[in-house]
Amino acid sequence: MNERTLSTTTAFAGRLLKVEVLEVELEPGVQARREIVRHPGAAAVIARTPDGRFVFVRQFRKPLDCETLEIIAGGLEKGEAPADCARREVKEESGHDVRVLERLGQMYPAPGYTDEILHLFFAELADGRGDQGGDHDERITVEYLTRAEIESRLAAGDIQDGKTMAAWLLFTRRVVSPSSVRSSPAPR
Repeated sequence: MNERTLSTTTAFAGRLLKVEVLEVELEPGVQARREIVRHPGAAAVIARTPDGRFVFVRQFRKPLDCETLEIIAGGLEKGEAPADCARREVKEESGHDVRVLERLGQMYPAPGYTDEILHLFFAELADGRGDQGGDHDERITVEYLTRAEIESRLAAGDIQDGKTMAAWLLFTRRVVSPSSVRSSPAPR
């Protein structure tokens, strides 16, 4: 199965995103229109402190018009490797330094309309915390949660961010055994 692109028009080009309208051919004689958001990709990190708590960030998300509780994440800069982006975002959003970084996988957050790829990581953080150095247009509050608190908030629907749910699932399946997910604090 494939769709052949017949034409591409840029409808919008902004600082982060580009929107393209494509005319495609599904099969001979059958054409359709596709609207695609082009995104440079991002890295998202499940970050654990030496005392076993996990670093989450709370921020206002204008598209939803509410605050969300999420793992640390941010967009790739031009030419930046996903692991480098993950380390940079942890420092910027939380003030922590990454000691060990492990790749969990990647996901397509919305393949029906965007080409964005989210690179998911698990980070063991170093002791101590420096200053946050986030973007001038971000207002981020750092929260520290135990495994039990994360599981409880997920079950209650308090965490609805897709990348956070996907990364937590991969983390609990790959880094720790499923039976130990509810234990707290995390083993070192």
